[in-house]
Amino acid sequence: MEPIWKELYEAARAAQRPREISERVYAGGVAAAVESASGRIYTGVCVDTSCTLGICAERNALFNMITNGEGEVLRVLALMPDGSCAAPCGACREFIAQLMPGRYQDVEVMLDYSAQRVVTMGGLTPEWWI
Repeated sequence: MEPIWKELYEAARAAQRPREISERVYAGGVAAAVESASGRIYTGVCVDTSCTLGICAERNALFNMITNGEGEVLRVLALMPDGSCAAPCGACREFIAQLMPGRYQDVEVMLDYSAQRVVTMGGLTPEWWI
């Protein structure tokens, strides 16, 4: 496994910190780390709300990347509460595809950290916008 995956895992773990923000907002159950084209790592956590105003950890990390002037992602790692990794949800996949049309297929996604299983977005979402 490439060393960057350990860096992404540790960055997501450091950001995770599950916590109740208010009686209606809970954050950090899921954390994500993304590697941008420049090699920088950006993190984000999920923000769960009592309505549809929340955000997934992956999109939060990608928004952090965009806020910092970047627009291309190479790798995505989403860390679940139990320490396992999971694929981005449909909305996060859609956002990555819209962020990098024609190039999203090569973005790598960690599916199983302990088994070192990495797939591409093209493998997860082979036919976007049909």
